Amino acid sequence: MDEEVKSETPHNIEVERELVLPGEFLAEGKFKAGSGTYMENGKIFAAQLGIKSIKSNFVNVVPLAGQYIPKVGDQVIGIIIDIGPSNWLADINSPYPAPLHITEVPWKVDFGDTARYLKVGDVILAKILMVDEVKHIQITMKERGLRKLQGGQIIEISHSKVPRVIGRNGSMIQMIKDYTNCRIIVGQNGRIWLDGNTDDITIAAKAIRMIDRDAQCLGLTEKLKEFLENSRKNRRTG
Repeated sequence: MDEEVKSETPHNIEVERELVLPGEFLAEGKFKAGSGTYMENGKIFAAQLGIKSIKSNFVNVVPLAGQYIPKVGDQVIGIIIDIGPSNWLADINSPYPAPLHITEVPWKVDFGDTARYLKVGDVILAKILMVDEVKHIQITMKERGLRKLQGGQIIEISHSKVPRVIGRNGSMIQMIKDYTNCRIIVGQNGRIWLDGNTDDITIAAKAIRMIDRDAQCLGLTEKLKEFLENSRKNRRTG
């Protein structure tokens, strides 16, 4: 009688992959908490939105590519998406909702009077105040410079390209401001607010998208400068 051959899965191979939400139960017993997870009372839970994977008895949650993961102190541009009697909910271009409590705004707001100060669709400049282990977030507008952003236009880029857009010591974003005369505010969450006349905003947005697209290219600074100079010349001769 032939000996039955059993196929075994090596311990270092991922054996499970599924989308999980923050706080979702993942495993218990023999398993250990890996990256993107936390353990509570012997049970393992997801600490972030992502893909669950099990490797060598470690349960991990791999974050979805391209998602902005909030960090305390980040300056972000949010859009109000819901209003409650004592807070607002802001979309900060992240998998996680961002509540803004009436105690964290620069106005004295009475309970139930929130809609008088911020409405759905309003754009705000805020800062990440708190992020706990399951990615419960709080944002604030109480620090200097944080405010409701009036008018202007918002564009979105990959949050990972934000440092390149800003440049060393702010050199890249300052170049765009100098050539376009636009007011520009960059959020760490990949949202950028532009304000100025229509033609200048169009040029500034194209310049920022060039950096987003060509961030790894050599000579990007000179390429950007050439684009901005040509755009200014074309406007003068147009």
